Amino acid sequence: MSKAFTKEIEPQEVEIEEANNLPAGFKNYITPAGLKRLRDELKNLRSNERPKVVETVAWAASNGDRSENGDYIYGKKRLREIDRRLRFLIKRIEIAEVVDQSRQKNLKQIFFGATVTYANETGIEKTIRIVGVDEARIELGEVSWVSPIARALIKSSEGDVVRVRTPNGLENVEVLEISYK
Repeated sequence: MSKAFTKEIEPQEVEIEEANNLPAGFKNYITPAGLKRLRDELKNLRSNERPKVVETVAWAASNGDRSENGDYIYGKKRLREIDRRLRFLIKRIEIAEVVDQSRQKNLKQIFFGATVTYANETGIEKTIRIVGVDEARIELGEVSWVSPIARALIKSSEGDVVRVRTPNGLENVEVLEISYK
């Protein structure tokens, strides 16, 4: 049979599942604000973005030849991306365990949801907030509770010195302040 009559799968058509960035056996803890952000993204994709792309694809398909129709090809690709993200969000929301840091009773120790200021061996201070895997945003100082720094800091108190595994080896950091916002 000629190759002209066989369907070859284009690289962008192969669906790659997003990596489950949650270690095996760990729960998907999330703050109430993080869960709201996931739900808002899900709602926006379902009610705004996907219908617009479907409309564009339908319009492009009505124009005839689809093989060289950029709007159609790009639209179909974007629909696959949106659908993949929708499936991911639905799964993550289903397994999410909300932890409300405002209900934390032991404010002297570091737990999920804590905002922590610490100093490394050279005296450089950093402030981070320990949040869920799906809501971590390093640019805002929010780190996942499964990150090396968060795992080292969990259950420590102000004044404690903990060892953190970094790319440069083990490093000591001192906990300066703990708060729950």
